[in-house]
Amino acid sequence: MSNALDVTDNTWETAVLQSQVPVLVDFWAEWCGPCRAMSPYVDKLAEEYKGKLKVVKLNTQDNTEVPSRYGITAIPTFLVIKNGEVAKQIVGSMSYDKLKGAVSPHL
Repeated sequence: MSNALDVTDNTWETAVLQSQVPVLVDFWAEWCGPCRAMSPYVDKLAEEYKGKLKVVKLNTQDNTEVPSRYGITAIPTFLVIKNGEVAKQIVGSMSYDKLKGAVSPHL
């Protein structure tokens, strides 16, 4: 069971843009090997920053509107969204420390 919440095109506005805390969005798909490899790191961040960071996953295969709006053309892609705006975009798989280092300045 993932520590990250699943969001959809329909829940994006309330779950992400209206969040009171920064949000890490993991754009992924079931068939994407690097996405699956990053999943434990995403869950670990969700646990480590509980209360300071909301961590969500958006399946790009089932939800095409939001990825299109944000110009997501490769997965995995991670967005840090703060106050409804994109604060950071990270593309590709990486080490846990690199992901954490990209996210932590925005908390």
